[in-house]
Amino acid sequence: MSATAAVEMPKISETGLTVKEVSQRIESGQSNAVKTSTSRSVKDIVRANVFTLFNGIIFVAMVMVLVTGSWRDAVFGFVIIINTGIGIFTELKAKRTLDKLSILVASDFLVRRDGEDVEVPHNEIVLGDLLWIRSGEQVPADGQIIQTWGLELDESMLTGESRTVRHKVGEQVYSGATAVSGMALVKVNAVGSHSYAATLTAQAKVYKKTVSDLNKGINTILKFMTFLVVPLCILLILSQIHTVGGWDAALSTGEWRQAVVSAVAGVVGMIPEGLVLLTSLNFAVAAMRLARHNTLVQELESVETLARVDALNLDKTGTITDGGIAFNQLIMLGSRWRELPAQPTEGGSFETLTEQAATQALYDCCNEEQPNGTGQAVLAGLKAQGYKPGQVESRVPFSSARKWSAVVKPILPPAGGDSRSESEGGRTEITPSHFAMTAPASGGETWYMGAPEVIISALGGDYSDVLQQVNDYANDGNRVLLVARSTASLADTDNPQIDPQAKPVALVLCSEKIREDAEQTLAWFREQGVRCRVISGDNPVTVGAIARKVRLTGEHEPRFMDARELPEDVNELARVLENVDVLGRVLPNQKKAIVQALHTQNHVVAMTGDGVNDALAIKEADLGIAMGNAAPATKAVAQVVLVDSKFSHLPDVVARGRQVMANMERVASLFLVKTVYSALISLGVVLTQIPYPYLPRHITYIGALTIGMPAFILALAPNTRRYIPGFLKRVVTFALPGGIAAALSVLLTAWFLPGIMGWDVTKNVDLSALRATSAIILFLMGVFVLARVAQPLNSWRGILVAAFAAAGVIGAFIPFVANFFALILPTGTTLVATLIALGGSALIFVICLWLAPLVGKVSGKLLRQHGFNI
Repeated sequence: MSATAAVEMPKISETGLTVKEVSQRIESGQSNAVKTSTSRSVKDIVRANVFTLFNGIIFVAMVMVLVTGSWRDAVFGFVIIINTGIGIFTELKAKRTLDKLSILVASDFLVRRDGEDVEVPHNEIVLGDLLWIRSGEQVPADGQIIQTWGLELDESMLTGESRTVRHKVGEQVYSGATAVSGMALVKVNAVGSHSYAATLTAQAKVYKKTVSDLNKGINTILKFMTFLVVPLCILLILSQIHTVGGWDAALSTGEWRQAVVSAVAGVVGMIPEGLVLLTSLNFAVAAMRLARHNTLVQELESVETLARVDALNLDKTGTITDGGIAFNQLIMLGSRWRELPAQPTEGGSFETLTEQAATQALYDCCNEEQPNGTGQAVLAGLKAQGYKPGQVESRVPFSSARKWSAVVKPILPPAGGDSRSESEGGRTEITPSHFAMTAPASGGETWYMGAPEVIISALGGDYSDVLQQVNDYANDGNRVLLVARSTASLADTDNPQIDPQAKPVALVLCSEKIREDAEQTLAWFREQGVRCRVISGDNPVTVGAIARKVRLTGEHEPRFMDARELPEDVNELARVLENVDVLGRVLPNQKKAIVQALHTQNHVVAMTGDGVNDALAIKEADLGIAMGNAAPATKAVAQVVLVDSKFSHLPDVVARGRQVMANMERVASLFLVKTVYSALISLGVVLTQIPYPYLPRHITYIGALTIGMPAFILALAPNTRRYIPGFLKRVVTFALPGGIAAALSVLLTAWFLPGIMGWDVTKNVDLSALRATSAIILFLMGVFVLARVAQPLNSWRGILVAAFAAAGVIGAFIPFVANFFALILPTGTTLVATLIALGGSALIFVICLWLAPLVGKVSGKLLRQHGFNI
């Protein structure tokens, strides 16, 4: 529990729970603790990396080989263990980094205990606590309102209804709702799992698997392999038993051991064991790298979404501007408000409205319990001029849905009759104590403050000249508010409406500070083909002026539009958005609709924001990005939080996602080539009943040098290529030519080389020579595939390929390595035959690469002719 809150709260008589009562409730399990985390638990990480289907298959295969006594051929199992250990270590490191960073974005709540207001974490709220609900906060627990200061809640996350609800004393509020204006004191009557929406109260989202193009592609590969591995393994064992003379001979001579080892060689090759590992490893490393730049990734898989973003919706305040607002001046509308001679009215009263009256009313409108940024700026500016709170009978707090606030002020009678006096020159002066409209003391007058377009649209009469002035000021980048006045008291504060008879009085000019990095960041997105739109609740002209300053659309003039003119139909809205760069006066439900409209055009949408009014759109977007100073509700639904609220981090966020996707496509292609040639070789072995052409230790050696170790390096390499949908199709299209070429090369060698060389493959010496030659051919094909995956080779990638190729050759000359992995260097006629076979393999590889596009075009044409859309 923190020290007494620094924020000055209203004076109340309730003292709240005592420390002893709080301790008793925590001990009895009556706290708001819920099981939630920004990342997976240690148990989940270990389980996810160890207990996988393919690790199970590998483990069983390793045990089978160990039973035969050929422990060297079981080394593949230990490689899997090492890789899994690396994955666990990396994810645990990422978890520590993310959990540490998540503390920075977690928000505390204000409760009343022992007569003092103290801040406590979400989990330490207990049953019976007196809880302050303030504007911008998500309600953390269910409760009953004890006192209210105009509390309005957005309950859309609970009910789906976007309209805000104003609550009264005695009414129930539920966890998951969000305070959009005002505040209230609530007595908590349900906590933790007993609350209405406990899962929505978390300050950061729970780790979950995101359905994505990458995950779907890899899962499809794994499902296919699941159905293929088990039956093919059985067939391989049967075929290898047949090659040694059948079951009787195999059991009597012990050749069954060699049959099992040969079958395992085919199974191990078909399993892309490192692919799943590298996927999670890549996500975790990307999250750690982003964390170093104060960017919290609350869902690791959302890193992939970053790569696919092609539409970025930006909230102006807090994103392009730094959120800092300064009050500039109040401008009275027209000379009629400056003319002070009395205007007789019915009842003998007269009007003496001055700029001071309007300024005082502006102060009182902004002087809410929890004013927003604009209200705070106005208050700061007016306090510097000596203004203090005036008398207010009732108020309607500002709401982002309404876009205006109001106060009802008493109408003061003139002191001593006529308050006017003559100054030199015959001008009429008004004494400061009589700045309000003088009238009988009955009733009150209502002052409105808010968006000019919204207020004027509710007034009777033609105020086009006022709107023109608003646009003129907004064109200069000002944030413009309107002050209006009605001589009638506000009739209904529960369902407030603007009096049509109210009159515009003054314009309020404020300005925002543009972030220094905004223009450079937007330029980066333009170069990367990401369409940026600014979506704001402010005047579209004002937002358009700011968009012009930061060159949102480069050399072109940004096109802006008032969101009140947007169509409600989603498809029509999507068509309108294609020609709009800036939207102003956008309501929270419209922000969500804009995201939905972009989805209909197959755009991958990212949404940034910091206010409560951005929460719905951020949740709807493919990627929600919240600023570190955002409202708790906004951070709760975002996948990414910019902890230090710097817009300039976004390019690095998107670039990191592109790196993950582009590199995972390379890596998946590399692994899938081995799966393809292993499956085809196994099928060829089963159909022709020949001994398996290489050992498990061969595929371990070759796989480590041409797939495993290079894949780790390539997966973490820089790569900013924009992601294009169709991951699985491209991976399969890439893997098939290389896999087929490798399988053909090995099978042709196994079929024909023994006859040419006069080898008897039933003898271990000749079979070992054949397997050594097949391993050399397979290594060469692996290097070819690696070179193709690593392109372009005119940089460090070429050195990478050359280094691993050299390592493979050098290893064969090291006695211990050659003996361990059964590597035999060919000599004499065997060397000649091997070189010829290598030349033929290279030719097969080239032919397969040349034929692949032609076969793809022909098959695609045939499929389209038969009604298949590819």
